[in-house]
Amino acid sequence: MPIHIQEVIPRDGFQMEKKFIPTEDKINIINKISRTGVSKIEVTSFVSPKAVPQLSDAEEVAKNIERNKDVTYVGLVANLRGAERAMNADLDEINLVMSASASHNKKNVNKTHEESLEGFSKIAAHIKGSGIKINGTVATAFGCPFEGAISEKAVMGFIRKYIDLGMDSITLADTTGMANPSQIKRFAAEVKDYAGEIPLTLHLHDTRGMGLANLIAGMEAGVTRFDSAIGGIGGCPFAPGASGNICTEDVVHMFGEMGISHTADLDQLISISKELPDIIGRSDYPGQVVKAGKVSDLHEF
Repeated sequence: MPIHIQEVIPRDGFQMEKKFIPTEDKINIINKISRTGVSKIEVTSFVSPKAVPQLSDAEEVAKNIERNKDVTYVGLVANLRGAERAMNADLDEINLVMSASASHNKKNVNKTHEESLEGFSKIAAHIKGSGIKINGTVATAFGCPFEGAISEKAVMGFIRKYIDLGMDSITLADTTGMANPSQIKRFAAEVKDYAGEIPLTLHLHDTRGMGLANLIAGMEAGVTRFDSAIGGIGGCPFAPGASGNICTEDVVHMFGEMGISHTADLDQLISISKELPDIIGRSDYPGQVVKAGKVSDLHEF
């Protein structure tokens, strides 16, 4: 079964950038990503511009991108108003996020767990029958920068509530890169067993250098869907020490070397990564293959 690459640079990658990225550049990079063979693109976040100024152009971006019928276009939303905005922008899927950590949920969306779930219930009722799918993300599923270890029993409780609300898919997010491969393999297998046919995505960060190892552990547990960001940029603005997502081109390069089936075009992804300094105004992003080249790129002796 092929692995599905789900690109998150337009949302999770760009939201941490201090320099405002012109709307035209965001649209252009999404259009290019749409042609690389990824399965999903999280194009933006429909939240308050005060909370995330970088994504204040959400509607303009979502309404002006070129759509590829083979790509699912996703918008993150925080409340019913955000869901209505995403619907008006004609997106295919909305992503709802609640942190397993009560502290991080308060910091991230200023809500208790009960308030988040109540809001999700209203969104699910509003979306029903529209054809738009809903993904439920459990953030800080493997650890919280404020509370430390998170109970797997508590995370499973939230997953049960998501499924009861009718979520079409589930994401486990290692928001600040606190997970380790053993933990990922054990818990991802447990969640997959419980969720059955409901698709499971792992959203991994490489904060402590374990991102690709955690991805392999997830694959060993049967996970086939992974979020990643070109260049390895991104992170949560409301979590101390949060840093980049696993890097899309590094992931795809690794898959190629390992003979793992996927649909993404490595050369196109590297080409987009090389454009990032002009887009984000800096060249110190974590991606490795874009710097070192592919294993097959030989040098003159």
